[in-house]
Amino acid sequence: MSNGTDRTERYLESRRVTLIGSVIDLVLGVTKIVVGMIGASQALIADGIHSLSDLFTDFMVLYAARHASRDADEDHPYGHGRFETIMTVALGVALIGVAGGIAWDAAHRLFRQEILMHPSWITLVVAAVSILSKEWIFRYTMKVAERLNSNLLKANAWHSRTDAISSVIVLFGIIGAMAGVTWLDAVAAIGVGLMIAKIGWDLVWNSVRELVDTSLEPERVEAIRREIIAMPGVRDLHLLRTRLMGGEALVDVHIQVSDPRISVSEGHQLSEAVRQRLIERIDEVSDVLVHIDPENDAEEATSVGLPLREQVVSDLNRAWQDEAVSSQIRDMRLHYLDGHIDVEILLPLSVIRDIKDGAEIRQTLIARSRQLEYLGNVSVCFC
Repeated sequence: MSNGTDRTERYLESRRVTLIGSVIDLVLGVTKIVVGMIGASQALIADGIHSLSDLFTDFMVLYAARHASRDADEDHPYGHGRFETIMTVALGVALIGVAGGIAWDAAHRLFRQEILMHPSWITLVVAAVSILSKEWIFRYTMKVAERLNSNLLKANAWHSRTDAISSVIVLFGIIGAMAGVTWLDAVAAIGVGLMIAKIGWDLVWNSVRELVDTSLEPERVEAIRREIIAMPGVRDLHLLRTRLMGGEALVDVHIQVSDPRISVSEGHQLSEAVRQRLIERIDEVSDVLVHIDPENDAEEATSVGLPLREQVVSDLNRAWQDEAVSSQIRDMRLHYLDGHIDVEILLPLSVIRDIKDGAEIRQTLIARSRQLEYLGNVSVCFC
């Protein structure tokens, strides 16, 4: 299945679960506010505002999911996953604002006994229905979020769970107020406000960490490291870097191959195998960039500054200009290792008369190449 198809299905599932939650949030929000006013419960009114804030955030989730599902383009080569992250920040800020308003109003009433509300029994019924409804939508949304590995849906699910928990607080606040402890309803409203603020802060903090490319959790990074090291042909790795992009992880890594003299095509094949292994075995990983190293360039002498093939061939041709056999070189392989260039020369068997002649040609070519200080080992083969 293509990535485009995956993103489309991800969006459709996200939209379905969010729309179901939106209907429930709308009904609950309006019902709690109306019944809170009729039944004189400030805590239930605050809880109703919380439910309507869920409705607002549901639409934010829909907007983010729609844009995040779009394929990468010229302006967004890494895709549109960060739309989801930005919307999660906005969702968190909105929750903090709602929480501040609820807590401020409740505290104002708490210190003015004459305006405290006295809730009636009908508010108990609505609070209980709210607990059951929000707990159901939490479980349903979280199930989809885990299947899609969507942090935004998980955040929205926990938003629903906090609504259920706040309704529990409201329930006890109403019971206390009905029992004569009139200030308990206002205290419950403040508790709801603090809970909403805490969730909002967590959403903002985690999303900002993603926007500044914070690494995955240490245990997930270690899991990635283990998978790479387990690959045949991989000797070691370094510069393992991870970051999140709308719930998906991007990985960059340098791997040191077991044999530093393998061909370019074999090295490429190994890098593709590592990439595929991580995508298949680490759930959140969506893409991997693998850099192949013949040696551990983080510790050993690097080859930075050494000449490229064109210059090496030119220098060797000048060193061998008096050797006619140099014009018949069939292949020349360069290996940039340990701060030097090792050279493998391949000549046809037809250029030599016997073993002794071959040894003399080999010795002469190697001796004349020594004038190039950047060269390491030079070998000559005939076939």
